[in-house]
Amino acid sequence: QVQLVESGGGLVQAGGSLRLSCAASGITFSINAMGWYRQAPGKQRELVASISTIGVTNYADSVKGRFTISRVNAKNTVYLQMNSLKPEDTAVYYCNAGGYYRGSYYYQSGYWGQGTQVTVSS
Repeated sequence: QVQLVESGGGLVQAGGSLRLSCAASGITFSINAMGWYRQAPGKQRELVASISTIGVTNYADSVKGRFTISRVNAKNTVYLQMNSLKPEDTAVYYCNAGGYYRGSYYYQSGYWGQGTQVTVSS
């Protein structure tokens, strides 16, 4: 049974930083690409960042230069370091495991975590 558990969300002022973690179990983590998504109220869920099995990363234009995705296979964990946060980054952030790439774009799998709330105040 695949389980993804996100943590690290919270309330932060604009310009601040947070680091999200997603701990995976029930999968062979090292052979799975991983993605972080977010969903703001009234909006569709959107891809924020992804990382391949060999560590190749891709980012949404809105977070390039501010967010960094990384993975530690020994810990079955993927991270999202978020710097220079803006109020528009406010959303529930979700981890996704085992998606696939078409070109450089990550397509989600059916494996999701429960989400962690990030709120950025102005």
